[in-house]
Amino acid sequence: MNDIKTAGVIGLGALGTLYTHLLTEALGREHVLVLADSRRVERYRREGVTFNGEFQDFNYTDAAAVTEPVDLLLFAVKFGGLDIAIETCRHLVGPDTTLVSVLNGISSEQVLGAAFSPEQVVWCVAQRMSALKEGNHVTVSPFGELAIGVPAGQDDRHLRRLTSFFDRISFSYALPDDIATHMWSKLLCNTGCNQAAMLYQCGYGGLQVPGEARDTMLGAMREVVTVANAEGVPLSEKDIDGWLAIIDSFPADGEPSMRQDGKAHRKSELELFAGTIRCLAQKHGIAVPVNDRIYRDVQAQESAY
Repeated sequence: MNDIKTAGVIGLGALGTLYTHLLTEALGREHVLVLADSRRVERYRREGVTFNGEFQDFNYTDAAAVTEPVDLLLFAVKFGGLDIAIETCRHLVGPDTTLVSVLNGISSEQVLGAAFSPEQVVWCVAQRMSALKEGNHVTVSPFGELAIGVPAGQDDRHLRRLTSFFDRISFSYALPDDIATHMWSKLLCNTGCNQAAMLYQCGYGGLQVPGEARDTMLGAMREVVTVANAEGVPLSEKDIDGWLAIIDSFPADGEPSMRQDGKAHRKSELELFAGTIRCLAQKHGIAVPVNDRIYRDVQAQESAY
């Protein structure tokens, strides 16, 4: 495979904007395409986007008008939009295209693998960043990193290609020993942090101090550990402590993505978090009362929009 010289990004939320900004700085505007259908491209061009206070001159591109595959295709949509994103970009995936998803949860890699080839998908966790999108304004601090890897037994050529590219452009990444366990660990974080912030309508500050919001976050996390162990994934209280240290380091006025969804009256990623845990808990006959309550109460919040 050749070096990565062209990239496409589909999805322009907080993370999509962050990675489009970083890739554009590294490769140049003409080599980084913000991909969408023609109607969305028109809106992007009309409304624009700022990143950390600066207007971004991104290369907004109608995916249907592109004929050549890109070297790297990064998916940054919500999970509910992944199937549409795949169809929008299907013709841009060649045999050598490296695929990366920065979606939350533990499902998008399997969806991409089924749509294309599992060997082309580098598993990924976006971590250690605090990202906020309000209207067309995106603020990210810190930028965090991508934890990347491939599951045991998978050909690692695309992973090696991606790390070589990241090294070349000084892009921050980590290589966990076991990417599948690491993805479960991030699920633990999101199931606690994101959901508690939405339920109690607070930012990180409300999760950093003793109280009901923090207790709910911790309870949801501990249920993830129990379910993960039943699935053969070796999470423990140590993983909870590690994520608490990260959450407690974020700006108190920062907000997890589900809190941002709630404020904007958007459908949240509840199904990816409590929905996943409840389904797997039922399979193993495990009680998850905290996630049951979160699921019920957040559904009630969303039904009122």
